[in-house]
Formats: sequence, C-alpha cells, structure tokens
Amino acid sequence: MKKLLYLSIVLISLLALHSCNSEEPTLVGFEDMERLTVFDYIVENDSLYSKFKQILEAGDLAKTMSAYNPNGNDYTLFLPNNDAVDDFINESSLFASFDDLLKDKKYVSALARYHVVNLGIITNDFPFGALPELNLSGQYLTVGFEIGADSSYYKINNTAPLSIGNIEVSNGYIHVITKMLTPVTFNTYQWLQQNPEYSIFLEAVNATGFEEVLSRIIMRDTISLTPITTFIEPDSVYERNNIFSFTDLVARIKPLNTNYTDPYNEVYNFVGYHILSGSWFLSDFEEEVTNYSTFGDRPVNVNGLGIDLLINKDKVKLDTIVSAGNDTTYTYLTTTFYYDLSNVLTQSGAMHFINQVMFPQIASRAEQYFEFYEEPLFNQYRDEGGVFLVEDPALLNTITWTGGNDQLVFVKSDDESVTAWGKDYILMEGDFSITYTLPKIVQGNYELGIRAHAYSSTNALVEVFFDNVKVGGLVDLTTGGNSNYPYVEVNLGTVTLINYEPHSITIRSLIPGIFNWDNVHFKPI
Repeated sequence: MKKLLYLSIVLISLLALHSCNSEEPTLVGFEDMERLTVFDYIVENDSLYSKFKQILEAGDLAKTMSAYNPNGNDYTLFLPNNDAVDDFINESSLFASFDDLLKDKKYVSALARYHVVNLGIITNDFPFGALPELNLSGQYLTVGFEIGADSSYYKINNTAPLSIGNIEVSNGYIHVITKMLTPVTFNTYQWLQQNPEYSIFLEAVNATGFEEVLSRIIMRDTISLTPITTFIEPDSVYERNNIFSFTDLVARIKPLNTNYTDPYNEVYNFVGYHILSGSWFLSDFEEEVTNYSTFGDRPVNVNGLGIDLLINKDKVKLDTIVSAGNDTTYTYLTTTFYYDLSNVLTQSGAMHFINQVMFPQIASRAEQYFEFYEEPLFNQYRDEGGVFLVEDPALLNTITWTGGNDQLVFVKSDDESVTAWGKDYILMEGDFSITYTLPKIVQGNYELGIRAHAYSSTNALVEVFFDNVKVGGLVDLTTGGNSNYPYVEVNLGTVTLINYEPHSITIRSLIPGIFNWDNVHFKPI
C-alpha cells in the first residue's frame, strides 16, 4: 500500500472512528477539568481503571501523576483499562496474580513509569515512529496505525490499540489503551530468535558474526555504543524469490569464498548492508532522499520524496521497453516497507520489514548533512535539553579537540529564536582545534560546507581542513549572518572522495573567539 495513501486512509478512518473523541483535547464532563489531574481522572473513573491506579500507587507514581511536570511540559499517560491489566496477568509468566505484581516493587515501578511520557502529546502530533520525548523509564514509545475491515486505530509499540484519545487534564493528556505496554527487555538479536518467520535472515546473521552488533543494548545512559536500524526480509519474501534456506541465499549471492565473517566477503556485506548506523524510524525517512551508512561496504539509499518510501529507487532493472523512435525505458523493482509491521523498537534500535530481498547496490551520491548524531552522548543531551560541558575527550567517539580552555560545550536549546538546525550545536571558545570524523560517504565530487554562527564580533576567525588538507580560505565568522538568522552556511569549495570510507573535517582558530558549529554539508556536483 502506498505510503501517503496509506496514511491518508488511516487518518480519515481514525477521524471517523473517533468522531465522538475529537482529535482536539477532550473534556469528559467534569465541572472542574482544569484542576483535575491525571491521577484524579483515574480515581473518578475507578470502575474502569482501578487496577492501574493500584499500579501507580505501588510504583510510587501516584503523587507524580497528581502534580505538574516540573519541566513545564505536562505528561502523557497511556492508560490501560482493567481488562488490559487482567489480560497482562493472564499472559504473564512472571506473575500468578495481580497481587503478585503489586508486591514486586521494582517491576511495578518500572511498569508504571513505562506508561508515562515526559511531555504532553495529543494524537494530532503523533509521528509515524517514535514519540518526540522519552517515557519516565528513559525509553521511547512508538506509534503505528492499524487498518481493519471495520476499524482503524493507533497502536502504541505495535501492540497496544488506543481506544480513547486526547483526554485533557490539568497536568497533561490521557490516551486509553486496551493492552498493557511492557518495557522493552530484548535486543534485535533476541527478537529474531523469538520470531521463527525470520529464520533465514537470523541464520545469515549467525554465519557472518553480526550477532554481537544485533545484541547491543542501548539505554539512555549509554555513551559507548550507537543504536542501529535493521531492515529485515521475512522468510516469505525470500521464498517468493526461490530462496528457502541460508544455503539457497549463499548460492544466490555467489561469494568468492566461504569465510562469511570476512568483512570483504559478499555474504558478510549482504548482512551488513541490512544494518544501518543510528536509530531511524519511518517518519525519519520522509520528505528527503539520502544515503544511510551501513555495516557493509556500501550505503543504502532511501527516497522519501514520493508516494512511497523507496529503498534503492531505480537500482534493480526488471524489464527493458523499446518504444517507437528507439527510445528505451526501463521498469524497476520496487523495494519498500511493510508499514504496519515496521517501527519495532528493541534495546538495540529500530527494526523495519521490507518487501523484497535487498541485495547491495552501487550507491548514487546524495546530498547529506551531518549533525553529530554519531555521538551517543550528544543524543542523550538532546533528550534532556540544556547546556552540557564535556571535559573528557574519551567520552566522545567521533570528535576530538585541543585548546578551547580544555572543554567542549554541547547546547540543546528550547529557545524558539535559536536558528541552528534542531536547536542544537557545539560550542568552542578561545584558541582551539576540533576534528569531526564523518561517516562513510559515497565516492565522487561534492561541494563542502559548514553551517555556523556568523554574527558576532566575539566569534572566531577559522580555517578548515578536510582529511588534513586545507579547504577554502580564511573563514570570518564575525560577519555573514544577521540578527534574525545568525547561522549561515559557509561554502568551502569542492572535494573529491576516492573511496567509500570515513573522512574528517578539522576547524582551527586563527584568531581566537567563539565558534558555534551546527552541521557539515555535502552536495553532489
């Protein structure tokens, strides 16, 4: 089903289904909703939600849900009804009764906190992917859509249908769900082990040694590992291509040797090609076309500009058509996502499921921006928001520096006037040199630019080096921007990339001052 058509049908269906539960915040008949808190609402509806009320109390979260968010951003509670709690107990291998759950203080506390997002969000603002803020357990929840014959609804974490949305109370919003959410306790590798309909890909992972990569655990306080995104074909997709086992897959790939753990082996790179660096949800792929670094020897391209999210658009020819006048056109294999199955979140990152066998393709160059998302520590700071001082370079994976008063500052602002992309940037001050090791980029010629603050007499004058070779001239960051848009892109000229490999960009101060660095830009020419 086409992406935009799919989403349009979902939204229309959801509006029809919830005509009595408007997408606008819903007041539910109480005379004093403005002072009724999340917890008050649950108490007022004890016959429906008494069991989750006890979970909040046993998990020491009742007072939190009775108060305003100290960050001033409200809360969002995904509220299971009593039937959902009963189903959870009946299906649980951990608890024989509801009382057993309440007695396990550690688990019940984690369970309660998992249902609360640290930001007020109505369904109009739901993305097709991860919610924009963490829950109180420090993890993301995801939103999907389900279209049935007679009903359509939002689905949280691909498991919990939303039955009533947008109940507005004084300290946030409540969305009623008909299935309990359970904290994500498995990594991508464990998920594959638990789902036998993906056995061929799992066997390929085992044979190539990628088990360790798919077993990584990424939590809020993780700073040594980056999350991953995995594109996975179900066995049914392989079988549709006459691949019924890992042996059949190897025969189709035709590697030059049987050392599948060799990074130069074709089978190794087939599996690595399915593993992207970073955690990307379907909503992240929309409205742009770019290459994503993989654990293989080539990047994968996702085009989100059209009706569908297309993987490696126009790369695999299906047929040749010669029309009148000897004009030749081609038809191409369309590789896209199973939208209703994707956006599965594990402790390793996101998983998506695709409709064709994804063999590595020679990548086309794409316009790319790099904003330091390869740094897990910075991603943690983005979640928290604020100004963060980094004094130990060992905490960072891709950035090194000298000088700058021996410290680097990362800023994630909530000020609407800040025009840095994403309202975040790196800040250096004084006499400094800072180097950013970039992900692998497809070979070819590019225009290279950096985006930085360029509207202050206290800013530095800098020079720039790409792979240790100076590019551009003296960059005067005291001028170029204006009071409304102080961040500007500085064009540094053309660079030629010979190999698909990581590259580095270094900024050195010639005249000491302040340097607010927003991103790096590569534009194919």
